[in-house]
Parts: sequence; structure tokens; C-alpha cells
Amino acid sequence: MPVSQARTKRWTRLEYERLIDLGAFGPEDRLELLAGQLVVREPQGRPHSTGIRLVAGTLRAAFGPDWNIEAQLPIALDEESEPEPDVAMVAGGPRDYLASHPTRPALVVEIALTSLALDRGEKASIYARARVADYWIVNLVDNLLEVYREPQPDPDAPSGWRYASTTTLRRGDAVTPLALPHWSIPVSDLLL
Repeated sequence: MPVSQARTKRWTRLEYERLIDLGAFGPEDRLELLAGQLVVREPQGRPHSTGIRLVAGTLRAAFGPDWNIEAQLPIALDEESEPEPDVAMVAGGPRDYLASHPTRPALVVEIALTSLALDRGEKASIYARARVADYWIVNLVDNLLEVYREPQPDPDAPSGWRYASTTTLRRGDAVTPLALPHWSIPVSDLLL
């Protein structure tokens, strides 16, 4: 008797958005589209939500009104990925995105507790594939900041891309966003 393997369906970003428009998912369905797969997002515990508030507030102060600092809102990276990063920095204001979600964030930040492996692996590869030049992980497990830069192809990475440069920063260090090269942010402002 032949053995059948379970098959999964890969979703496109347009199919996913159509399902949202049709009401297939409610607010309690905390999903994001990653490389064609619907992935359940990390629950919002107090450390995670505090981390989002700290990072968003720090970036708003640094970047000012010409940038839109988004918390857990969709980014249309490519045809099969529409993640909702914990914090994303995009040029312009909210009304600039009435017709579509932002596609080219200048900076993406994930706050990681239980999602650390996902954020370092599949999400990092997806962001690298979309050529997000500046990707940060606020690592709540080890209480440090991981900075990923220089996206490059890598056939062994989950989505075929990875970051060539990874830097680990701790309290007492400072980080300079690529989009704001004259500004230095104390890492302690981003950590709990």
C-alpha cells in the first residue's frame, strides 16, 4: 500500500491579503505570512510588549517626524512574505501607505524571547532576501542586541539569503542605524 505524505499549500501575499479582506481571520488569529507559510506569532507577554515600547520610543526620538515607526504592522516584502515585525522604520508618514503596505523598511527590529530561533533563522533569511539592509534582534533571553547587515545569497539559508555581518552589542555599547549614520543610540535604551 503506498504511503501518502501530508501536503501543504504555499500562500502568496495576494492570496493572504484576500483572505484577510474576506474576514477569514479575526484579531485573535495572530498570523503572519513567512515564505508562503502562515505562521502563528509570538504571544504578547509583558517583557515582549515592554521591549516593543522601548524600541519604538527610542527610534521615534532618534528619527523624528520624517519617518514612520510601525509596531507589529505588515510589511509587503515580496510575493510570498508579509511579516509583521515588532518594529519597522519606513520613510514617510502613515498616509503614504494607504494604497499598499510598506515594501522597503530602512530598519526592522524583532523583540525575541520564545521566537529567538525563528528570528535568527527563517525571519533573518526572509529579511535578507528582501534586501533589508539593517535588521536588529533585541534578544531578551541574553539581554543584548544582535545587529544583522550585508544581505547576500546563500543557498543553504532557509530562504536562500543570509546576513554576512552579525554584531552582538551589550549595555554600554551604542548602535548607529544605517539610515541615520550621524546618530548613535545607547544599546541600554533598547534593552529591558
